[in-house]
Parts: sequence; structure tokens; C-alpha cells
Amino acid sequence: MPDTAAEALARALLAQPEVKPIGLGARNSLRLEAGLCLYGQDIDTTTTPVEAGLNWAMQKVRRTGGARAGGFAGADTVLGQLDGTEAINKVRVGLLALERVPVREHTQLTDLDGEHLGEVTSGLLGPTINQPIAMGYVSPSHAAMGTRLHAVVRGKPVPMEVVAMPFVPTRYYRG
Repeated sequence: MPDTAAEALARALLAQPEVKPIGLGARNSLRLEAGLCLYGQDIDTTTTPVEAGLNWAMQKVRRTGGARAGGFAGADTVLGQLDGTEAINKVRVGLLALERVPVREHTQLTDLDGEHLGEVTSGLLGPTINQPIAMGYVSPSHAAMGTRLHAVVRGKPVPMEVVAMPFVPTRYYRG
């Protein structure tokens, strides 16, 4: 929309009784429960769309064999990861804490023997499911659903399980 219409739209929305203003904390919890990435936190220039699980966002015409294959920054690496000729070093996963301990960003992830696997990029107590949830990157060998690992919170291992995202099922209205 044009910027000149933004205030009128905001006022029209806020005039509805079921609409209330929210802050960044609410936006953060909603996007994490939906399994969505935040640029600068869950994805950045060092993360490929394949590692982040964002293959769905890549146009088919830009993929190998497409009408306009390649032609984007990092195309050789990304297309190689898609066809298996380039290594995938990390994978974004959903994590559910098996204890009621919120796990925040930059928390180290280890296997059950304490070997470093990766790091949490986003985490909080999911308000809709009332459980601690997180997203992070681990080695592909530890990314399978049901894999148990630890998040190291204040020096203590918190048991986590790799789970499917989104954490809360979507109910998109496509009218």
C-alpha cells in the first residue's frame, strides 16, 4: 500500500473491537510458533535457503533445469545443495524442551554426550502451546524428527527433542 494510506489502515483496524495493538514480543512469539525465520536472527548472509529449510520460497524457474536457472547470489552453492553435489553443513530444526525451561538464542546445542552440534537462534515459552520451544541449527546427522539432544542453559543440559514446525498448526484463510 502507499505510505500515505498506512495511518488510515491502522486506525481502521484498531477501530475493530477484536483488534488490539501489540509489540515486538508478541510478533516474535507468533512468528516462532509459526516456524518462521527472522532475518538477522534465524537467517543471514551465512545461511543458505536449503540449510534454513526455505526451499519452498525458491522459484522453480531459478532451479536447475528451470527457464532462468541460477542467476542469483550464491546460486552455485544453493543449487548444488539442492541436487546433492554441495554439502549441507547445518539444518534449521524445531526444538521442544522436555523440561519447562525456556531456551534462548545463542544457547549451545549438544548431543547427549556433550559434543557440540549447533546453536539455538530463537527460543521462548510458546504462549499458544504453553511449552518452551526453539529453533536452531544442528548438523544434518542430528536433524531427524525425534532426535534427542541438549541445550546448555546456565551450564546445565536441558533435554530437547527435534520436532516438526510449525509448532502451532496454521489456519490460513484463503478467501
